[in-house]
Amino acid sequence: MSSGKPLNHELSKLLNELWDADENRLSPGTDYVISLQGRAGFVQAGSNRAQDCAREPLFKYVNEERLKSIKTYEAFIALLDNYEMSTGITEDVTPEEEAENNRFLGAILDTKVMKIAHDYLVNKKLVRPGLADFKKLLYRIWFQLYSRDGSRGGDSCGFEHVFVGETKRGKEMMGFHNWVQFYLQERRNNIDYKGYVARQKKCGPDEDDQVLSLQFSWKELVKPIGSSFIGVSPEFEFAVYTVVFLMSNEKVTRAVVRVEEYELELVVYRHGKYIGTSYPVLLSTNNEDLY
Repeated sequence: MSSGKPLNHELSKLLNELWDADENRLSPGTDYVISLQGRAGFVQAGSNRAQDCAREPLFKYVNEERLKSIKTYEAFIALLDNYEMSTGITEDVTPEEEAENNRFLGAILDTKVMKIAHDYLVNKKLVRPGLADFKKLLYRIWFQLYSRDGSRGGDSCGFEHVFVGETKRGKEMMGFHNWVQFYLQERRNNIDYKGYVARQKKCGPDEDDQVLSLQFSWKELVKPIGSSFIGVSPEFEFAVYTVVFLMSNEKVTRAVVRVEEYELELVVYRHGKYIGTSYPVLLSTNNEDLY
C-alpha cells in the first residue's frame, strides 16, 4: 500500500540513527517470541464482535528478567497503572505519580536515543539546548492532562492514549499502541489476541518483524486494527513521536520513512499543544506490499 506521500529522506536518516542507537531494543526470537497465527477478519468500526483467528496468545515468551533489569522499561512499567481506563472520568495525578513521570523522563533522557533526538531538534531550532527545558517540554506534550471528549476535567493525555490505552466512555477502545503494555495485559488475561491484519492475497508478516498491525480485544472491547512497534524501547518510541510532533503544527502529521527493511508511515495527531495519538503504519517490508 502506498500512502501517496514521498519518502522523507532526512527523517529516515534520523530514524535509522535512533534504531541503531537503541541498545535497549529486545531481539525477536531471543528476548521474546511471538506467535502470529491466523489473519484477522474484518470488524466494523464500533463493533465489539470479532472472529478469533488466533487460539493462542501473541506472546509465547518474553525475557522479563531482562525487561525489568533495564532502567527505562522498569520506570515505564511503573506508569501503566496510573490512569482511569475510560474518558469522561477526571484523572487525579498524585504527587507519587508525578514523581514516577519525572523519573521515567529522567531515565530516557540518559539514553543515546533521546540524546540523538534532542541534538536533532536543537539543530532544527525546535527546542532549547538545555536538557531541563527539554524534560519540561516532554512532560507537557506527553503527560499534561486534557479533556478528550469535551468533559470539564482532564480525562486523558498523550501518554495514556498511546502507551496505556483508554476507552471512549467505556464503549470503544482507543489508542493502545505499545507492545510492553500489550504483553503485560495479555499475561493478565485482559487481552485476547485475534490475529494479524493484512490484506487478502498479500503476504503476511513474519515473527521477526518489529512493526505489526494486530486485532485484539481488551477487557471485551475490540481494536479492529492496532499498529505497534514490537520489541523497541520506550525511549525509541518517545524519540520518534516527539520529533514528528515537533516538526509540524498541523492537526495531523504523516511522514513516510524507511527504517531498516521497513517502509513506514508515522502518524501523529495533535490535541492543541499536546499529543493526541501517534502510531506507525507498516507500508512494506523488503520492498513487498503487505497491507
